[in-house]
Amino acid sequence: MVIESVDAASPRPQWLLRAAALFAGGFGLLTIRAGALALFGHVDVGVTVPFVLWFNFLAGFAYIVAAFGLWAMRTWAVWLATAIAVATALVFATFAVHVATGGAFEMRTVWAMSLRTASWSVIAWLGHRLHIDDVERP
Repeated sequence: MVIESVDAASPRPQWLLRAAALFAGGFGLLTIRAGALALFGHVDVGVTVPFVLWFNFLAGFAYIVAAFGLWAMRTWAVWLATAIAVATALVFATFAVHVATGGAFEMRTVWAMSLRTASWSVIAWLGHRLHIDDVERP
């Protein structure tokens, strides 16, 4: 299934989703690299919150899958972007509980999770906004 835009003659929706796909793919690669260095690279990254670190590392792979799907205008990619946004928000909320109960953290984790939650929320919104109908791929 592919994503059809409101106006099939307009290249704008396709361009926007492809831009989101490029962003998502780059974000995914950076996320995997950062997570791998922190988890396996024996690099001192300061105070880490293990469940946040593991979630972000594994989510990086989902970012790349979503990027390929968005680039190909696949409907399932919009739902994957939505799932990533929701899961990220839930991990962020759990992280907030960790912080509120006195858990150690670094402010950069707050900023990183804010960026991840906002980015995937926008990508998912954009995908749903531009999605109108499913059609068979020629």
